[in-house]
Amino acid sequence: MREAAPLQLYRTADHGCGYFDGRIACDLVLDPAAPDLDRHYGTALAWGFRRSGDILYRPHCRDCQACIAVRVPVARFRPNRSQRRCLAGNADLEARVVAPQRSEEQLALYRRYLGSRHHGGGMDHHGASEFDQFLIGRWSTTRFLELRERGSRQLLAVAVTDVTDAGLSAVYTFFEPRSASRGLGTFAILQQLAWARREGIEQLYMGYWIQGHAKMDYKRRFQPMEGFIGHQWQPLSGVTG
Repeated sequence: MREAAPLQLYRTADHGCGYFDGRIACDLVLDPAAPDLDRHYGTALAWGFRRSGDILYRPHCRDCQACIAVRVPVARFRPNRSQRRCLAGNADLEARVVAPQRSEEQLALYRRYLGSRHHGGGMDHHGASEFDQFLIGRWSTTRFLELRERGSRQLLAVAVTDVTDAGLSAVYTFFEPRSASRGLGTFAILQQLAWARREGIEQLYMGYWIQGHAKMDYKRRFQPMEGFIGHQWQPLSGVTG
């Protein structure tokens, strides 16, 4: 049997930072043409990488190390008072894990979410092909966690979640903008943690966190949280919910 070729790692060209105006960013990317990215995905997560579409990347900026990969050890997580209120306030919702097959209902919700939350951010005109390219990887084991109202069956949120040997990875969540007061983003993460606990999965990977950045602030509320710093996972001291 022929040995598998070593996995190649590439550095992207400099590009504008998606989080800070005026900053220049750069990423490390695992070879997107590699035939066995699925086999390396868990290891890549454990080394601070993240999936976007079919790309596994990690920030590698020259003058900034603000982006920190974070995860929550599932067995040690306990919801705080605010999260318990969120659970109680959404007791009329049911969570269901389904195959990653785009429906018209999901696409319509996705477009309403982008129009409300990311207006003018370059994603406003995403359609079916962009939905598939961004959220459904060709090689990843992806599932959609749907949140629906009992009775009406109205779809209120979808949490795109990858299943790996290292844990669950929260890829992206979109929800009904008119129901923002429910705290659906928080509720989706709580349901991902419950899913992981049921399946005996040890980690929920939550992408990147930037201290003090308003769009990232919600992640610090899920404790205990670990960050990938200095080539190892360690507790993020001083970060509280």
